[in-house]
Amino acid sequence: MPPTLASLVHHSALKLTVRAGEDHLDVPVRWAHVSELADPVPYMEGGELLLITALKLDAEDPQTMRRYVKRLVGAGVVGLGFAVGVNYEEIPEALVDAAREEGLPLLEVPRRTPFLAISKAVSAAIAADQYRAVTAGFAAQRELTKQTLNAGPEGLLGALAAQVDGWAALYDASGAVVAAAPEWAGRRAARLTAEVERLRERPAPASSVVGGPEHEDRVELHSLGTGRRPRAALAVGTATALGTAERYAVHSAIALLTLTTERSRSLHAAEQRVGAAVLRMLLAGEPDHARAVAGDLYGGLLDAPFRMVVAESASGTAARAHADAHGRTAAVTDSGGDSLGALAESVESAAARSGEAVLVVPEGERLVVLAADAGAAVAACTRYAAALEAARAAAERAGGDEAELVAGLSAPAGPIAAAAAYKQAEQALSVARRRGRVLVEHERLAAGSVLPLLADDAVKAFADGLLRALHEHDATGRGDLVDSLRAWLSRHGQWDAAAADLGVHRHTLRYRMRRVEEILGRSLDDPDVRMELWLALKATSPE
Repeated sequence: MPPTLASLVHHSALKLTVRAGEDHLDVPVRWAHVSELADPVPYMEGGELLLITALKLDAEDPQTMRRYVKRLVGAGVVGLGFAVGVNYEEIPEALVDAAREEGLPLLEVPRRTPFLAISKAVSAAIAADQYRAVTAGFAAQRELTKQTLNAGPEGLLGALAAQVDGWAALYDASGAVVAAAPEWAGRRAARLTAEVERLRERPAPASSVVGGPEHEDRVELHSLGTGRRPRAALAVGTATALGTAERYAVHSAIALLTLTTERSRSLHAAEQRVGAAVLRMLLAGEPDHARAVAGDLYGGLLDAPFRMVVAESASGTAARAHADAHGRTAAVTDSGGDSLGALAESVESAAARSGEAVLVVPEGERLVVLAADAGAAVAACTRYAAALEAARAAAERAGGDEAELVAGLSAPAGPIAAAAAYKQAEQALSVARRRGRVLVEHERLAAGSVLPLLADDAVKAFADGLLRALHEHDATGRGDLVDSLRAWLSRHGQWDAAAADLGVHRHTLRYRMRRVEEILGRSLDDPDVRMELWLALKATSPE
């Protein structure tokens, strides 16, 4: 504890007597300061015990003393020590009354007690308090280190909560609570997710304080990690502001958790290299070798149906197209890389919380994810895509940019069909890119219609070119070849049914189809020609 006026009064060597302000002696004293100025306030910082002899004060004038004491109290002076037997034999009643009115502790200092002795006593008490705090801080650091080695982050949080007489919680990269101590703190920590997400948007290291009427306590939030993107966050909740010893404990916890997360990053990088090898083996049709390499790390994932996700940044898509046109490789922009990194963090965090395995492999400008079908990782991927879709819609309404990434999701598959699943994810990715969607599932493509795929500009250009000669013919008023062709194809070449639809004789329809063949220079007996013409008609249909 820092020195207080009460501890100074009880100091046997100082012989101080309380003359006013008896109810305010428990106030901490930051320093003891001597000043004979009539107005020492400009030189006060607050928390001082001011020592005077009233050399330049009219201490017997009530008005002067009221103004003097009121100024001291306003400046945060916690006590006034008056030396008797120097300029005044006793403390003037005017000063005693003014101190009582303002509630300022007034201490009588006997002549045989020099001010220097009081200053030394305050300084020694402050030094002793700081030494106790540093010693307690080092002891806390040893205990936190011990608990981290024995029980990991959970043990550290328990020790930290005990040290600060409060609670502590650890958040993962997605802002979800992964551990808390005591157990009841998990619910309280979960309510701070929004504040943690705002903290993660700031460059590391970052910290903030949450408190106020809507919170039960004062909470400090600290980001963890040495990279540009924080890897985790620590929350510490206490009833009051942290003292010196508690601050040491929190700083030690931050350092230990940062070391833990950085070590995890190294292990994570190694896992990714193993995952990349497993993926290559799966795509090469070697599931047995993939299982052998995966071992316990990904082995469970390969024993049940999984889905493949292929994602790439929208900026990376444009960059690759530019690079392909110029015959060189392009790099992903920072924003695109961040979106892929955020997707990876979301998927991995969801899998970790649910205890399921997930394989996440950065592949150049892409990210490949192999996750359990109907599992938490796939659900996290779809939620992330939905959030991006909503953000993109809002940005488009405001005239902003498009979504940061596009992704394709395969149908459920097993290890033997991994290559097919990868191709499905790529196909779905291609469709997502053309449609301006964030995520497209291959299953929905297979269950839907091929007609939406005809909305591609290249398909429309081909269709316009194929049918141009027929439209030009019809524009002269010499027949209706386009509608006749559509009716004939829709009736699968049945002359009577198609002619009835058009309201013409079947011979008239036969003549028109011969004109179509003559103009296009292609035979309608060829099924490929009929297919291309039908798709061209659908692609240019105004419906």
